[in-house]
Amino acid sequence: MIRGSLGINATLIPRRPLRTFSTRPRYAPRMLDVSQGIGKHAVVVGCGRVGSAVALRLRDGGWDVAVIDERAEAFHRLGEGFAGITVEGHALDIQTLLAAGIERAEAVVVATNGDNTNVVCAQIAQKRFGVSCVVVRILDPARAALYAELGMRTVCPTSGAIDVLSETVLSHTAAI
Repeated sequence: MIRGSLGINATLIPRRPLRTFSTRPRYAPRMLDVSQGIGKHAVVVGCGRVGSAVALRLRDGGWDVAVIDERAEAFHRLGEGFAGITVEGHALDIQTLLAAGIERAEAVVVATNGDNTNVVCAQIAQKRFGVSCVVVRILDPARAALYAELGMRTVCPTSGAIDVLSETVLSHTAAI
């Protein structure tokens, strides 16, 4: 099932495990009603440490947020009071993306733990659905540089860590 936030006062929701929408083949997917939503819509792919934090920050910033992950357990990172939508399924499945409302998304953040999945998902969001703001996390610095040169908005935490760590050592040893 899709868990939405409109018309529901979060304080009235009884405490229970998060309900999620599954796009597993046995179930007929239900599409998100495009009339749902109170503002800008974002789809966050991956509900790990990074994806869940981005989803919560966007939601706190007034965005309608849908989060996709293959594992329903991952949605617990969002907390019981999360007022967005959770969709259980694979991010490369078009039905999963549609259930998350990608066709009306103004932004897509792709942050799974797989570079290949992230790149393909970002390309689907850009090319097939015309999402103008697509940001993709790439862990491999060489791939991140290549995709950035091809016009993709990439974030490479590995490159950032390399820069900070090496600059810290270099600046420390220069002062000695």
